[in-house]
Amino acid sequence: MKIFTLIFKNLKRHKLRLSLTIVGIAIAVVAFGILRTVIDAWNAGADAAAANRVISRHAVSFIFPLPLSYRDKIASVPGVEVVSYATWFSGIYKDRSQFFPRMAIDPETFFDVYFEYKVEKPEYLEQLKKQRKGCLIGTKIAKEYNLKIGDIMTIDGDIYPGRWDFEVVGFYSGQGNKKVDETWMVFNWKYLDERIKEQNPGREGNVGWYIFKVKDPNKIAQISHDIDAMFTNSFAKTKTETEQAFNQSFISMSGAILTAIQFVSFVIIGILLLVLANTMVMSARERIREYAVLKTLGFTTSHLVVLIGGESILIALIGGGIGHALSAFLFVPALGEAFSRLFPIFLMSDTTLALAFSFTLIAGIISSIFPLMRAIKMSIVDGLRHIG
Repeated sequence: MKIFTLIFKNLKRHKLRLSLTIVGIAIAVVAFGILRTVIDAWNAGADAAAANRVISRHAVSFIFPLPLSYRDKIASVPGVEVVSYATWFSGIYKDRSQFFPRMAIDPETFFDVYFEYKVEKPEYLEQLKKQRKGCLIGTKIAKEYNLKIGDIMTIDGDIYPGRWDFEVVGFYSGQGNKKVDETWMVFNWKYLDERIKEQNPGREGNVGWYIFKVKDPNKIAQISHDIDAMFTNSFAKTKTETEQAFNQSFISMSGAILTAIQFVSFVIIGILLLVLANTMVMSARERIREYAVLKTLGFTTSHLVVLIGGESILIALIGGGIGHALSAFLFVPALGEAFSRLFPIFLMSDTTLALAFSFTLIAGIISSIFPLMRAIKMSIVDGLRHIG
């Protein structure tokens, strides 16, 4: 127990240096946690994808539509359970900075396919089916804009020009599932199709992409092949893939940015190591004579390992603990609120916490190696002669 008493006494010898080191470590851990959370948030769509959900889109590009007539043909493929569809609507709500997903959907099947998205009351879904201009919104959007049942959301169309008035008829949520994006606004596809038929005859009868569930996820590859083969000779060929692969295709467009962020996050760990190593080297240089005296008194190598290594690891864990707490309970939630539309799912994962803790512990161990080796190899006579 006396050796641990010495560790705590050594910590308090240079309080300013100790404080600055702990602050430096905490800042490094906070920065690491935030950057890793940004990467996780970017990948959240792919990570939250259901294993049995599949997407069929135009083979050339996501921006090209597919005929509505494809729905029944896809549904006829063995292994396909429920087929739904959606069209990206976009538009401007209030101003261009107010971005959140806006889509035209099939209300009869959409929430059967996206089973984790829970409509809060059955009558909300019934109203969406009945009212052409009705829309369902996520609870996060409702809270942010203080929207209630019966309120009108006016959107200026860009992909589909014109003024579009939607009445809020209900809400959906993840009901505790933090991986559910609660920032969508969805409305009846038939309303969009009817407006297109009036304003641009010939463009009606098309959807953006098809979403469907399969009975056996192990047969997705075969089902995808069968669907794409069915439309090989049509004017609108399809590309069918898992929802995860579909979402990952969007993330890959920002691959260089994500790689850079990931690289910087690991550079920060190097900075953490340098900060702590500098403190330990300075402390060891000042204590050369003390280590010689301890050896004279009978302290063994194992005692020095515990004394020097314990101090380094304790400093690292204190700084890391403060950094973990600040990240998980202050900075990440605050940033999640500030950028809720850009990152609907902004949560610090257990993996990030484990990595930060592991790197902090490793930094503490590595930082103690040089002063420890110097203290072990030093002879008592040389240590007592040392002036520093």
